[in-house]
Amino acid sequence: MNLKFWAGLFLIAGLTCCGQGNNEEKATEEEESVETVLPTEEAEVQTETLRTIDFEHELVSNGRVSAQQVAELQFVSFSSGNVPVQIFVKNGDRVAAGASIAMLDTFQLSNSYRQAEDNLQKAHLELQDVLIGQGYSLADSASIPQDMLRLAYIRSGYNYAQIQYDLAKYNLDNATLKTPIAGTVANMFSKPHCAVDASTPFCTIIGEGKPEVDFRILENELPLIKTGDKVRIQSYASPDIESAGNIASINPSVDKEGTVRVKAYIQPHPKMFNGMNVRISVFRSLGKQWVVPKTAVVLRTGKQVVFVYKGGKAAWNYVDTGFENATHYSITSKTIQEGDEIIISGNEHLADGTNVKLIAD
Repeated sequence: MNLKFWAGLFLIAGLTCCGQGNNEEKATEEEESVETVLPTEEAEVQTETLRTIDFEHELVSNGRVSAQQVAELQFVSFSSGNVPVQIFVKNGDRVAAGASIAMLDTFQLSNSYRQAEDNLQKAHLELQDVLIGQGYSLADSASIPQDMLRLAYIRSGYNYAQIQYDLAKYNLDNATLKTPIAGTVANMFSKPHCAVDASTPFCTIIGEGKPEVDFRILENELPLIKTGDKVRIQSYASPDIESAGNIASINPSVDKEGTVRVKAYIQPHPKMFNGMNVRISVFRSLGKQWVVPKTAVVLRTGKQVVFVYKGGKAAWNYVDTGFENATHYSITSKTIQEGDEIIISGNEHLADGTNVKLIAD
């Protein structure tokens, strides 16, 4: 009995010592973890004074650049052997209105024109013979009854000869392809002395002047834009290629996808090509508001928080944001005041009352 008693006593003492040891280890680990979370040095932050300024709302969309004027040039007269014998321009050349672009081989066209001219002269003589047979002269056509004169033109074949002549002259005149507008040559892939596909344009002339951008916005975004609003255009392929302009028109129709087409005119850019895909930012002033950089707003417990610098400490403030653009939010709540020093950087791990130190930009 004495042996069992002493054995149990030693077992209890051992367990007690082990428990105390584990508690001491846990306390040490907790102390170390707290030291890891809470920095021993002041957090370095930057601030910005809260001011009431004009806030520009930004609406972002995708679109495509196009010229206001585009002319697709195409030869109107093609027959066997009519191939371009000379091309005067190349892609990228700037041309004036009326400038010659290319010329067809005119041998067959000239022959057709001369033949039509000869047939017209023969028909004219035949017309005179028909009228003389009726006791009239072509010089007295004003006194000839209209029905008789019309019949004479038909019998002589003059009307048909005149149509053939006009067609031959039109084809010969248009053997030289000319541009109706000033602009830049594009999409020219034909070569001299090679057959040309009559079903496709020979080339395109991209007109001068301000390009236009066509893009779409959602139906619920309509109240946020109006004609005249400023836009900024930026190329997706080369972000350094950008331009600015204004909204020119808003199509008063919503399509089945719930979007509305908008058109804006922008300033020309030498590297912004027709058909280029671009990012469009539409700006509209919403008047005087409190505005803070997006970096100033952080999430804490699922809510938006702004830290204010007060006497070397960070003060935690819940806020409500309104509109936004690429870099800033508008603040609609009154938890902060104008003139407060808003912490805009170094706030990722701040808590309420954290010691902070201001640093220069």
